[in-house]
Amino acid sequence: MTKLLFRDDAYLREASATVTAITSEGGLILDQTTFYPTSGGQPGDSGTLSWNGGTIDIATTVKGEGDAILHLPAEPAPLPTVGQVVTQKLNWDRRYRHMRVHTALHLLSVVIPLPVSGGAISAEKGRLDFDMPDAPEDKAALEDDLNRLIGCNMHVTEEWITDAELDAQPDLVKTMSVQPPRGSGKIRLIRIGVGKETADLQPCGGTHVANTEEIGRVRLGKVEKKGRQNRRVYLHLD
Repeated sequence: MTKLLFRDDAYLREASATVTAITSEGGLILDQTTFYPTSGGQPGDSGTLSWNGGTIDIATTVKGEGDAILHLPAEPAPLPTVGQVVTQKLNWDRRYRHMRVHTALHLLSVVIPLPVSGGAISAEKGRLDFDMPDAPEDKAALEDDLNRLIGCNMHVTEEWITDAELDAQPDLVKTMSVQPPRGSGKIRLIRIGVGKETADLQPCGGTHVANTEEIGRVRLGKVEKKGRQNRRVYLHLD
């Protein structure tokens, strides 16, 4: 099992780790990682692994079998050996932009309070697919509402509930296509705001900024029709 350092500290850019296994395809498994693996619409992190005598570029990070996380080299190169200690360094600028976009998308689901059927994140933009038969009548007003929420400088925190507690609050789940992972006995929630001033609370395993002010101003891009009941709304970082 790989310890998820990014779960405890999304701002951790560098850490040491021990190589515990190497797959037949050359994916490296570490005992702990700062690299977020591709899931929930958020891309896997990139960066470098270095050790005494070598360095490799990591192109992306994905989930492997069980709880393993695979760090995939960008190109064939000499690898560290099992048991060797490495230093992992994130491509921080890319990860931080993912955090900003991801948190902004949570707030987009607030200003457009409709069921979400899909989503994706990149370093420049993100999008959500809504169960929305008709396009928004006033996209500029939605953009203003979204930036007003971002400008409230709300804290972004995590908390945990049980499967049973989530079952008792089904409205917390906004995504129709991706259900929160179950089986561990607890589910992670991301809260934006505090107490009665909470703007959003929903299950999420991704990385987020600590305060909405870090998102900066965003703009809404095109709205695409993706089906009779579906509209795709794009959000861009300025």
